[in-house]
Formats: sequence, C-alpha cells, structure tokens
Amino acid sequence: MNDVILRDFETGDADWLVEQHGVLYARDEGFDRTFAALVAEILADFIRHHDPACERGWIAEEGGKRLGSIFCVRLDEATAKLRLFLLLPEARGRGLGRHLLDTCMAYARDRGYRQMRLWTHESHRAACVHYARTGWRRVSSKPVRAFGIDLVEQEWEIDL
Repeated sequence: MNDVILRDFETGDADWLVEQHGVLYARDEGFDRTFAALVAEILADFIRHHDPACERGWIAEEGGKRLGSIFCVRLDEATAKLRLFLLLPEARGRGLGRHLLDTCMAYARDRGYRQMRLWTHESHRAACVHYARTGWRRVSSKPVRAFGIDLVEQEWEIDL
C-alpha cells in the first residue's frame, strides 16, 4: 500500500465511480441498473452542491489507477454521512479500506462533526466488519426490496 495515494475527488472521476459501482454490485450482489443510477444522482448532487469547507471525496489511486473511493458529506450541523465507500477487488485485503475509513472519519472529526452515519446492506459483510472494528454501531436493520432484489438495509453510526 506504500504507493497508494488518496487524492481529492474530481468531476472527471464521476463516470468511473458510476461504472464501477454498477459493474461490481451487479456482478457481486445481483443489483439492477437502478443502483448505478442512484450513484450517479449522489455524485451529481455532490458536484453541484457540496461545501468544500465541510464535505470531501477521496479517490484511492496507485500508479495512476483508481482503486476506490470514500466521501464525507454533511447530514446536519453535528452529523456527517459516509457515502460511496468502494474498493475494487484487487485492492482488498491490503489495509486500504481501513485507511480510507480512518481518513474519512478523521476529516469529519476535524471539521467539528460529533457523529457520523452511513447506510449499507447486510450483504456487504466486509464493509460491515470494518465498521464494527472501528467502533460503529448498527442502529437499524430492515428488509427492503431495492435495486431489483430483496435486501436487508442497515444504518450505522459512530460518535466522533
């Protein structure tokens, strides 16, 4: 992981992020194309409206190749929301996920947020392990029909 850098998200990364989310979640989870559409909406909103004083997105890169992402956005004055946490399969198992998560949480703490929240699915077991290991608490879990399949939607939070 020595050659991996975390750089700021740039508008030109949006198409890549939408494509990677769409491809990986279709292949690994069976999600339909509405998931990629949701990612596109999240990114369009971030590009149009984010406040650089308290919101940020990172792209993990190694040798010019994008490997993953994570975003910190404002939910309210005291609460940040973690979004678009993604690691390509070839980047997993190297500590990069933990590095992205730690970076995002430190940023939120430094910006004065007192809490972070996130939304995920029970099927994202590896990510949920990261969350639990870093002190996040699952605060809700409910069955839903989304992205063309039955899922268990979860919300997690952590005090910073």
